Amino acid sequence: MAGFAGDLGFAHVLADAADDITMRRFKAQDLRVEAKPDLTPVSDADLAVEESLRNVLSRARPRDAMLGEESGHTGSSQRCWVIDPIDGTKNFVRGVPVWATLIGLMDEDEVIVGVVSAPALGRRWWAARDGGAWTGKSLTKATACRVSDVASLSDASLSYSGLSTWDAGGRLNEFVGLARKVWRTRAYGDFWSHVLVAEGAVDISAELDVSLWDLAALQIIVEEAGGAFTDLAGRPRPDGGSALCTNGLLHTEVLSLLAVA
Repeated sequence: MAGFAGDLGFAHVLADAADDITMRRFKAQDLRVEAKPDLTPVSDADLAVEESLRNVLSRARPRDAMLGEESGHTGSSQRCWVIDPIDGTKNFVRGVPVWATLIGLMDEDEVIVGVVSAPALGRRWWAARDGGAWTGKSLTKATACRVSDVASLSDASLSYSGLSTWDAGGRLNEFVGLARKVWRTRAYGDFWSHVLVAEGAVDISAELDVSLWDLAALQIIVEEAGGAFTDLAGRPRPDGGSALCTNGLLHTEVLSLLAVA
């Protein structure tokens, strides 16, 4: 991790700046919410976080590129910060505390640093390549994340983000088939499903209709915790439009169950 320590520390600085904005706007009476062209909500907090982090990056890391959910891609460097200002905006605008800022750093096609900050839960997760995955309040107050050793689907806990996307994606039957084979299903949703796999509290998480900014930070956290992260085609990449995270022991079997015949 030594080679990425500076980048990881800087990612925490970005997360601190995001937390300051999001916690001031969470449950604010004057929170403004609009619908984007895809009819998903965007709040003034989403926009303010992305603008703030872009400003910090332009001053501190002017050579790096950035991809943000709200304002797209800027810069041409192979090093690119991939940021979702608020993952779980629907929760945020309804006062549900399960939302987070996701910050990933990619070097070409590889994620090398990831931070997930969920200040309303009082939680943060992070990882740097070859440095393990961690959770805690800060870099100096952290405990290691490690995936579970559950080896049978009948003993496994599955988390997901909702059934409507599985239906719209033509995979509802496959998903229900998986759900019938596991011990327990819960829709913790969004980032939380995946970091719970990294912690070993959940054994499988799966999600459809997701973008690079939804997944970049999460991929490295799951992998550094000893888990497996792929899209539903089995490719270990965060830009495939879907995500399957497992403890690794269950990955091949789950992929086969979710495959469309």
